[in-house]
Amino acid sequence: MNQSFIFDVLIIGSGAAGLTLALSLPDSLQVAVISKESMDAGSTRWAQGGVAAVLAKEDSVDAHVADTLGAGAGLCHEPTVRYTVENSTDAIHWLIDQGVPFTQENGDYHLTREGGHSARRIIHAADATGYALSDTLLARAKERSNLTLLHDYMAIDLITREKLGESGHGCVGGYFLNNQSGEVDVITARAVVLATGGASKAYLYTSNPDGASGDGIAMAFRAGCRVVNMEFNQFHPTCLYHPQAKSFLITEAVRGEGGRLLLPDGQAFMHRFDQRAELAPRDIVARAIDHEMKRLGADCLFLDISHKPAEFVREHFPTIYERCLQLGIDITRDPIPVVPAAHYTCGGVATDEFGRTDIQGLYAIGETACTGLHGANRLASNSLLECLVFARAAAKHIIEHIDHDEPIPSAPHWDASQVTDSDEDVVIAHNWDELRRFMWDYVGIVRTTKRLLRAKHRVKLLRQEIEEFYSNYRVSHDLLELRNLVDVADMIIRSALLRKESRGLHYSRDYPDALPRAYDTVLTPKYLRELGEL
Repeated sequence: MNQSFIFDVLIIGSGAAGLTLALSLPDSLQVAVISKESMDAGSTRWAQGGVAAVLAKEDSVDAHVADTLGAGAGLCHEPTVRYTVENSTDAIHWLIDQGVPFTQENGDYHLTREGGHSARRIIHAADATGYALSDTLLARAKERSNLTLLHDYMAIDLITREKLGESGHGCVGGYFLNNQSGEVDVITARAVVLATGGASKAYLYTSNPDGASGDGIAMAFRAGCRVVNMEFNQFHPTCLYHPQAKSFLITEAVRGEGGRLLLPDGQAFMHRFDQRAELAPRDIVARAIDHEMKRLGADCLFLDISHKPAEFVREHFPTIYERCLQLGIDITRDPIPVVPAAHYTCGGVATDEFGRTDIQGLYAIGETACTGLHGANRLASNSLLECLVFARAAAKHIIEHIDHDEPIPSAPHWDASQVTDSDEDVVIAHNWDELRRFMWDYVGIVRTTKRLLRAKHRVKLLRQEIEEFYSNYRVSHDLLELRNLVDVADMIIRSALLRKESRGLHYSRDYPDALPRAYDTVLTPKYLRELGEL
């Protein structure tokens, strides 16, 4: 039976951004935090490296800002970068107050260094920062009586006043598939927050968990929000290459602590691509690995930390050491086979410094949003920082502006009377596989206009098939994810075709040089509908 729920604040997503916002709201507000799988299933838990922040005496806000702007290839919004970095220290102290067990050494918090950083400023919990952060914040959330944690609820679409035929253009909730009952429930609220993560599952090879299907970005776009810079997909240079190692990331901190990238014959090569060698930003390292793999016809390259003392390796990278050992690789003696993999969505829903979108009452934070912090390439470990800073800013704005007197309009129950159960789920599996393969082949690390046009043609046909399926059959978790993925894939392709240059993570053989002036790529749903493109 369909159910309806009403809250003050509805947070879709239970990662670092969503939980930070929930914990930053007062007990007087009734808050729902929703996860489409288990409460700890998002990308936060997979983060190994840590959180970048100005914590060392020899570091400075200006230095962190400069490193971020440098990595962002001229496309970062400098006021946003400065705002984020200036609030980084407070954000870390908040995490420490929550009980996150960051690694200490000689009585001080240990800071590591990653590619693109000019100083040691990455605070971490060994090489499993995401686990520590996720577990701690979730434990704190379970202690709060005003927080309702709902798992196995898959968001379908947002409900706006416009869709309800009401005056104004605000968001008042959403429709959610209860994965356990199979029914679609209605959840309404005074403020709605999208914290659903990125869209790296649009690619065949990714470091992300299965849930990274761009749900919030797709829902916001369908509701009328602008989406910005979707062509900038960060490919992490070093994902473990092994048939039994699904999506296992080798943190950049391995290179930060002296790890060397090697060809199959044992030769180092990064010095030929950048004077910073292994410490170059991720876009440069990923393209270098991709270039060498294609040049040699190699299935993978290698990352070697074995020249460091064995105890140092085991102490600093216990998770990687144990996982590799399970697969027969002793990283204290053997190099690690690695390949690039889709890792982070630098673009997303357009927001301001409070996480506000184009729709009143709708916020987006974390990887779902495009704040202007990352520009054309995210600096390592700035992602968790962005989650914390903008979640706290959004919470402050919600507290100051939530209207307890304005009635929340009721939304009609989901109408499933005209649909039937599908006996063709193989179509979903086939389309999922086809989408991710052509995105990898045509819209990957190195792009051409011909490949992008081919991808645009394929994604148009897929969207038609999926929309027909969505209109005629009962919704399922896999169908909803596929619907969102094909929408974000379309955004990525359109954005890549619009950018007639190479900048940061977007590299085109047809336009190998950067233009003199950097600009954002903005997709506006209303404009595309008027053109007949949606």
